[in-house]
Amino acid sequence: MASEVDICNLALSYLGDTALVTSINPPTGSAQAAHCARFYPAARDQVLEMHPWNFCTGRALLAQLSSNPTVNSTLNPNGVWSYAYAAPNNALNYLAVYDPQSASDYWATFTDPTNSITFGAPGQGGVPISKDFVVETDPNTGSEIILTNQVNAALRYSFIVTDTTKFSPLATDCIARLLAAKLAGPLIKGEEGRAAVKDQMAAFAVSLAMAQASDANSRRVTPPKSTASWITGRN
Repeated sequence: MASEVDICNLALSYLGDTALVTSINPPTGSAQAAHCARFYPAARDQVLEMHPWNFCTGRALLAQLSSNPTVNSTLNPNGVWSYAYAAPNNALNYLAVYDPQSASDYWATFTDPTNSITFGAPGQGGVPISKDFVVETDPNTGSEIILTNQVNAALRYSFIVTDTTKFSPLATDCIARLLAAKLAGPLIKGEEGRAAVKDQMAAFAVSLAMAQASDANSRRVTPPKSTASWITGRN
């Protein structure tokens, strides 16, 4: 798998730069290494934030705050939220808050109170698992908190990964393309540099679409199908 140095050299090759970076931590030997050390972390983290990649997505049971800031607090003046949880320290994107007892990420059983009919198997009108939630910052502590009405909540989220061996090959290429766009300005001056940035961003968009499609193909889920109330009430 590609190392940080490999990704930097790939990005430079996309610009037609023949310099060979040997280290970016610390950067040694060239201006290219210094620029890579500066821009590589930003390119990596931006690509990770753009998609819930399988290699940086996980789950966690949330820790409810013992001193609940949603009670008698300006964070919850109208009593909208019942629970407050501490956000994981390494969270990048918050994807879903759910009941950890749920049978699926995308559907749950429920009983229609008007006719006592129970739905919930895939394709039978199940309800989405993810509960309403917001992520805010507690003004007293400066820490991110998750507000929701789900008791004993769990979180599916993405997080920063720095180990390049975890990246998929297509995600690696995305990072290299975005890094190339960031390097083009400092390394290539004038109109030629601006054109190089534009070209690399276009190539990055293509690479990102391919990587996202490939990553999504490794999932198998059955989202719920909504059913009109006049149909569910029929015998």
